[in-house]
Amino acid sequence: MNPRPAWKETWRRFARNKPALLGLLIIALLLFTALFAPLLAPYDFSKTNLDNVEKPPSAEHLLGTDALGRDMLSRIIYGARSVVFVIIVVATISLTFGLLLGAMAGYFGGLSDTLISRLIDFLFAFPDLLFIFFIAATIKPGIVTQLRTIALANQWPWLTEFVRSGYADYLVVIISLSLLGWAGLARLVRGQILALREKEFVLSAQLVGVSNWRIITRYLLPNSLAPILVAISMGLGGIALSEGILAYLGIGLQPPNPSWGIILSDHVVRYWRTWPEMIWMIFIPFIIMAAVVFAFNFVGDGLNEALNPELQ
Repeated sequence: MNPRPAWKETWRRFARNKPALLGLLIIALLLFTALFAPLLAPYDFSKTNLDNVEKPPSAEHLLGTDALGRDMLSRIIYGARSVVFVIIVVATISLTFGLLLGAMAGYFGGLSDTLISRLIDFLFAFPDLLFIFFIAATIKPGIVTQLRTIALANQWPWLTEFVRSGYADYLVVIISLSLLGWAGLARLVRGQILALREKEFVLSAQLVGVSNWRIITRYLLPNSLAPILVAISMGLGGIALSEGILAYLGIGLQPPNPSWGIILSDHVVRYWRTWPEMIWMIFIPFIIMAAVVFAFNFVGDGLNEALNPELQ
C-alpha cells in the first residue's frame, strides 16, 4: 500500500484543528470580499444621504447608516480591500527582506551577521507605534510633496488624483509596517539557518562545489519552511491589526476612503456614550477586525500543529 502523500497528511493534521478551519474560512471570505467588493457592495461607499443618517439595520441598509447617511455595509466591504492590500504589500516586502537578510546572517556569519543582527536589535529597541509615528512625521510630508510635484511637472492627472484622494498615505503605512515587519522574520530565519548549516547534507553540497546561494535556496530555506510559515501566518494578523490601529489614529488611510480603523474611530468618538441606542455602530467594525486577526492566529496555530513534528 502506497504511503499517504506528505501534503495530504499535513492537511489531515491541519483539518483536525477546528478553529484553524474556521480561521481559513474567514480568510477566504475576506479575500473574496476584497476581490469582488464592487459587485458585493449595495451602494457607493462614499455616497452620502443626509436624509437617512444614523439609521438602524433594515432591509434597505443591512448594517444601517452612519452620521453622513453612508451605507455601513458598503464601507465595511470596501474596507476589506484596504486591509488585504496592506497585508499583501507589507507581507511581500517583509518576506523578501526577512528571508534574504536572515539567510545571509545565518549562513555567512562574520561581518554580515554582526551588521544585520545589530540592525535587527536597533529596530526591536523602539516601540512599534513610536517608530511608526516618527516615520509618519518625517517621511509622509516628503512623500506627498514629492508625488504632488511629479504630478504637476509631468501633468499626470492620475497621480494628482492619487495624492488628492489620500491614497498616498498608504505609502506611509506600507513603509512603516515593512520596516518593522522584516526584523522578526529575519531573526527566525537566521536561527533556523544557524541550526542547519553544519548538517551533513549542507557540508556534502559544499564539498561538491554547490554555490552558496543555491545551498541557501535549495536546501536550507526549504528545510526551515515549517516555522517560517507559522510565523508568517501569525504575522499577517498583526499587519491587519496595525493597519486598523494606524487608520484609527489618523496616520494611515484618510477619510472618506474606507478603512475599518477609520469607521471605528468615527463611531467611537460619536457613539460611545449612547449605550445602548447606537453602540452597535462601534461593535460591528470592532468584531470584524477582531475576527480577521483571530483567523490568522488560528491558522498559524493549525499550521504549527500540522507541521511541527514534535507535536505529532
